[in-house]
Amino acid sequence: MPERLELLRLWLGRQTAIAGIDVRTIEPASGDASFRRYFRVWSGQNSYIVMDAPPAQEDCRPFVRVAQMLAAAGVNVPRIFCTDLDQGFLLLGDLGSETYLQRLNSEIDPDTLYRSAIGALVSMQSGCRSGLDRLPPFDRALLMQEMALFKDWLLAAHLDISLSSREAEKLQQCFDCLCASALCEQTVFVHRDYHSRNLMWCEQPPGVLDFQDAVRGPLTYDLVSLLKDCYLSWPRARVLGWIDDYRRQASEQGIPLPRAAEFLQRFDLMGVQRHLKASGIFARLWHRDGKSSYLGDIPRTLKHIIEVESGGPQLVFLQALIRERILPALETAAS
Repeated sequence: MPERLELLRLWLGRQTAIAGIDVRTIEPASGDASFRRYFRVWSGQNSYIVMDAPPAQEDCRPFVRVAQMLAAAGVNVPRIFCTDLDQGFLLLGDLGSETYLQRLNSEIDPDTLYRSAIGALVSMQSGCRSGLDRLPPFDRALLMQEMALFKDWLLAAHLDISLSSREAEKLQQCFDCLCASALCEQTVFVHRDYHSRNLMWCEQPPGVLDFQDAVRGPLTYDLVSLLKDCYLSWPRARVLGWIDDYRRQASEQGIPLPRAAEFLQRFDLMGVQRHLKASGIFARLWHRDGKSSYLGDIPRTLKHIIEVESGGPQLVFLQALIRERILPALETAAS
């Protein structure tokens, strides 16, 4: 979109909050699984990030609102210097270029990174309690809408798998079970994409990005996004240790928690809901948006589901469907 890039250059040239921005050196900073784009610009030795969010597809207002909430809670989010909400341009502080995913793939000790990420998550949940009414609810309609992505985009659009009426009924029963479990949880601030690609290793780690879709919803949603990441896999024993760390920090901040066994079951079921959503989104990114880079993450995402050991007969059906039909179909599609 060269015309938007020129508009962006013109807008940057008019900003006075930061003197001496060199619009000639604008460079891509990162991609996004949406229509947003990010660029890095310089003023002397200091770098800044520009968000380009086309207003026909994206609304910057939630980003600004949630950034203010998180900053007030002590979370390390990009500072907002200038905005043009009508054109969809934001000039932001730069939290660096090394994501948690890159850091973890460099064989850095993960415990230090996860301890910091869990601490930031607890700060979000405890520090944003008074502002929850300003966030949309993560209700049944949204939970079901997310899981429908699995059926519509992964099964139908990507793999051309059709279900019998009986199988469709069993899948819906699974969705109902997962939804009921999520709606029983304590309601907190939910980032919705709290994982290794949206966390930055910087001077005050982690830097937290991509929070504009925040809602008020289930306690375990962000924790399972972090610990059962679609882009990483960890041994169960390690995940359980990090869950214990979260429970300790959350209790210290006065966040009500259920008993450990119930919490773990809710955590696992919440993970199934999220991984159904994510696998559908990865397929949609290819078929609707032409972005193929996420297809390789689908098998790992689905394996998180089949590793869950307790979820009732509805989950047994889903796990069998994944093992017996979906994973083999993915291998065929990739070959």
